[in-house]
Amino acid sequence: MAKREIDIVVISDVHLGTYGCHSKELLKYLKSIKPKMLILNGDIIDIWQFSKSYWPETHMKVVRRILKFVTEGVPVYYLTGNHDEMLRKFADFDLGSFHLKNKLVLNVDGKKAWIFHGDVFDVTMQHSKWLAKLGAVGYDTLILLNSFVNWWLTKMGREKMSFSQKVKGKFKDAVKFINQFEQTAADLAVEKKYSYVICGHIHHAEIREMQSTDKSGSVLYLNSGDWVESLTALEYHDNEWTVFKYDPANFKADIDEDDHTDAEDLEAKMDVKNLLERFKLEVH
Repeated sequence: MAKREIDIVVISDVHLGTYGCHSKELLKYLKSIKPKMLILNGDIIDIWQFSKSYWPETHMKVVRRILKFVTEGVPVYYLTGNHDEMLRKFADFDLGSFHLKNKLVLNVDGKKAWIFHGDVFDVTMQHSKWLAKLGAVGYDTLILLNSFVNWWLTKMGREKMSFSQKVKGKFKDAVKFINQFEQTAADLAVEKKYSYVICGHIHHAEIREMQSTDKSGSVLYLNSGDWVESLTALEYHDNEWTVFKYDPANFKADIDEDDHTDAEDLEAKMDVKNLLERFKLEVH
């Protein structure tokens, strides 16, 4: 199967190390593309909830696949989020084509793109981090329960459902938060004279032209969504941004590609589980 060539791929909120992560689906997606640049826009590894007792092989394979891009010389930018915020102390670290940053300003065909995770706009993150962490655990539990329910629904030939989407739909505050998040990002981007503002964090994929609150200008707001529920990414190719949404029907056949690359040697030199455990211990 020929790989799709894409100029820029933006992925966020993968939450490797949690039960809700769809690592198998993400791995299939990563194996199906040939990006010129990969941007990992925060919460890729969930160090908040990391446990040495849960790190499936498929999660390691996602890391290996990302490392494969690095060994092939593809620029890979890892932008920190709130669930991997402890990496922020190592910001501006570069190793070959791998770059660890907190935010990124990118020239995209003559237009400036302002890219960052977006947790800086979250009041809960700024003032009640313990509450945000508690909510993350509750969210992961909800996703785990949802997966069991969907398994039964599939067996009975019924349509799957999303608990969190239903919860968000019931509470106006959740919708209000998303709207405020998007507007705040747009306002700041217009003020800084950027053409694009690209975020993650709220697990809600979007591409929308937005006008600033003071009507002084507009910006294209983009959000990559997540790989916990929506299974989405942003793709830029032929001067156009699109939202990719994973569809199992398009990935029926597994890509049995040999994973033995230089990336495997890199993985052998670092114990990812122990490394993450050390990060978690340092925070506490």
